[in-house]
Formats: sequence, C-alpha cells, structure tokens
Amino acid sequence: MSVRPILLASAVACLTLAALSLPAEAATRLKVRPDCGAQKACFTKVQAALDAAQADTSDTWVAIDVAAGDYYEKVTVSRPKVRLKGAGAKRTRLHFDAVAETAGKYHRRKWGTPGSATLTINADQVTVEGLTVENTFDYLSNDARPAGDPQKIGNSQAVAVLLDIDSDRVLFRKTAMLGYQDTLFANGRRAVIRDSLIAGNIDFIFGNGQLLIEDSELRTRNRGAPTPPGEFHSFLLAPSTPLSQPIGLVVYRSRLTREAGVPDGAVALARPWHPTTTFPDGRYADPNAVGQALFIDCVMDAHIHPDHWTSMGGTARDGSKTAVFHPQDSRFFESGSTGPGAAHRDIGIRWKDAPDIATVRRQLSDGWPHTKSH
Repeated sequence: MSVRPILLASAVACLTLAALSLPAEAATRLKVRPDCGAQKACFTKVQAALDAAQADTSDTWVAIDVAAGDYYEKVTVSRPKVRLKGAGAKRTRLHFDAVAETAGKYHRRKWGTPGSATLTINADQVTVEGLTVENTFDYLSNDARPAGDPQKIGNSQAVAVLLDIDSDRVLFRKTAMLGYQDTLFANGRRAVIRDSLIAGNIDFIFGNGQLLIEDSELRTRNRGAPTPPGEFHSFLLAPSTPLSQPIGLVVYRSRLTREAGVPDGAVALARPWHPTTTFPDGRYADPNAVGQALFIDCVMDAHIHPDHWTSMGGTARDGSKTAVFHPQDSRFFESGSTGPGAAHRDIGIRWKDAPDIATVRRQLSDGWPHTKSH
C-alpha cells in the first residue's frame, strides 16, 4: 500500500488533527509552583490545582501552568477541558514510584497495573504539553534479581501514563513518558501523541484504546539482567484492540531508537495481548481482542528483530496459562519503514486491509473540535 499519494490527496483530512489544541484563552488559569509565596491561584501540588479546577463546573477550559521543578505525586485528571502545561520536558517533571504488586489500592477494581500510574487521565478533551511523566519504580534492580529471590517483585508493571476508560480526545505535545514495563496504558478512547518521547522495554505501549503517535521517538530501554540468547529483549506495543474497533495503536513518521546496550535484532514491534476477561462460561483470554498495530513511515534502528512481530501467551478456557496468540492472527501491518531495522522476514502476516494514515486521522477526528493551533 502506498501511503504518500493518499496523504497528498487528503490534505484537509490530515490537517484536522494537526490543528487540534486548547483555545488561546481559557476561562480559568491556575499555577503550580514549588514555592507560591503570595501568588494567587497558585498551588504547590499539581493535584491540588486539579482539585480546584474540578470545583469549576462550567463548560469552559481550565489552564494549569506547571513551573519548572520536580513534583513527586500521583495525579488524576477527571475534569473535562483541562490543559496541563509544563515549562518543557527537561524542566518540569512529574514522578511517582508505584508498582502493580502493591498498587491495587489506588484502582477502583483493585487492579495494580492501572493503579500504578503516575498520571491518570479520565476525562474528555485534555491537553498535556511540555513536561515529563515518569514512573520511578526501580525496575532494573528488581529485574536483575534471580528467579526465586524472595525480594523479587513478580508484578513489576509500573505505568507512567494511564488513559483511563472515560478518557477521550486527549492530546500530548512535547512530552516525555518514562518507565520500563507498561509505560503507557491506552485504556480509553481517542488520543494523539505528537513530538514526544516514550521510553520503556516490556509492552511499553499497550491497551485497547485508539492511539496515534506521530513525529515522536519510541526508545527501548535496557533490562536489569542480560537477555538470554534467542529470546526477545523487549516489545514495543501490546494492543488488545476490540475486533469491532477500526483503529488501535498507530505509530506514524516516528523513530524507533534504543539505549546503549540494547542488543541488535532482539526487540519486537508488537505482540497480541488478549486480556484475561470474565465471561458467563468462565474467565479466560478475550478472543475478540484482536490487536491492531500499525507502523507507517517509521525509521527503525538495528535493535528491531527481523521477524518484526511475535506471539504472546494468555489464559486458556481451563484457567491455565497455556493459550498462545500469534501475530499472524492479529491486525499487524507496516508500510514505508526505513533504517537498519526495516528489513524483515516474511512470517506470514495475513492482514492486508490496513487503513492508511488519512483514514486513521478521519476516524480519530470524528467529533473532535478543531480549534486554533497553539
């Protein structure tokens, strides 16, 4: 499939998402500073500013300006029409160190993975710009512990950003999302990430949401222990897209890079995640979570495995962890790849009706207001 001619013929469709942002003037403006002094509408915690914004029940935008500094806190955005803007990803840092093993207490259903998130967005029309969101759980030390070590944490997922079930029309610009296992959990509706960095190693972008990542960097990070020969070091995406949903996880015109020490040919672009789900006849891997992963016009470094895709285990109908889901049965596709990791073997990927980037944009922009660029 040729993407570029479609792009040229669909300039209007391509501009729809490019123009999305917060209106130039928000009705309410709040500030977050390490030290507010006598400043009005100023808070020393990001969550305190968001709580104040929550008290504004009008249908207007609230802008929260977060000054340079380190903010150690766990934050949730639950009010629609919020713009969270830092002083730059290298200057404003939001961080927390929760891990799935002990983070169930933070989640409504006691699920540790989403409970571990440093930043949770659970609202419609939210913009995040110019800051770093990091989960600082010491994954590397834990990963280096041998199997059977009583101090080794088994559920080591540590999310930086959670797009929760009620999130929609979320835009990230010039941000950094840093973690290791499960950095970004797309568990809501539509989101766009632009001009940003996402770093991690195990399934570090995953979920059932509709997500477009463009003009960004996906950086694979090291593991705490050496990767055994013949095994995968890391996996970029783990989509669980519902079969009825037209768009899953899309990476467009982005760079796939690595930290020093990540080996050549050891990282998969994606593997299919079929979440364990409760059904009337039992609890097992959801057969309708047929993940969609698209890579369009991306530059791939040599750490990408020549197979590009791989399988993933899941829960069988008898409750055992013996089910295996294969990329050949998933909606995985790539087009226009370049760089030393672009060459790949034919492993029999059967899905050929992947949407082009113009179609992706149209699907995501339906009902998303087009406002003045900022």
